[in-house]
Amino acid sequence: MKQRRIKIAPSLACADFRNLQGLMEQLEALGLDYVHYDVMDGHFTPNITFGPELQARVHAMTGIPIDTHLMIAEPDRYIERFAQAGSHLITVHVEACTHLDRTLNLIRSFGAKPGLALNPATPLSSLEYALELVEMVLVMTVNPGFVGQQLVPYTLDKIAQLRAMIDGRELDVDIEVDGNVSLANIPRMIAAGANVLVAGSSSLFMEGRSLEESFAALREVVEASTT
Repeated sequence: MKQRRIKIAPSLACADFRNLQGLMEQLEALGLDYVHYDVMDGHFTPNITFGPELQARVHAMTGIPIDTHLMIAEPDRYIERFAQAGSHLITVHVEACTHLDRTLNLIRSFGAKPGLALNPATPLSSLEYALELVEMVLVMTVNPGFVGQQLVPYTLDKIAQLRAMIDGRELDVDIEVDGNVSLANIPRMIAAGANVLVAGSSSLFMEGRSLEESFAALREVVEASTT
């Protein structure tokens, strides 16, 4: 299996918002690949997080591409607003889309790259005919809704099966992982085939450590996992 470059996407859901401008400057200085922006609506998920207005503010503060993860019901209703708010990539859940082909093409029509997310128990067969339409597949390694959950173990096999599917079709599609992407779990995730890591409270925004110290530890684990 060809080793892809590992990309880091800090999760704003785990960040300290007391100085948002300063946070964005820190993330830029670290050279991170994406800002992961989680959107929850209290319907598809049991929690509520951010909307397009805050994303537009984040977009105005940074040149880091925004990776927008829509954990919401009826995503078609909001795709245009998030695209206008600066999304580089918009990921929707296959479980929330009635007409998946239409939704993915709608994302592209507004100038963003389409991504597709799967909850832990959702089978890979659900993206059989959509894989060629996306830039990235996000494998949820916890059930969406809250930070601080434990890894669902069988999702590691799911990542490996997805990587085999992508490579078998010779597609240029990233695999992103979201959910307890900890320093302990990252080596197994990378070994399975993931190459975009949503870094949260167990790998980047770590209590008792500066952002720079956490990032250094994260990079060390990534480098050890790819050499």
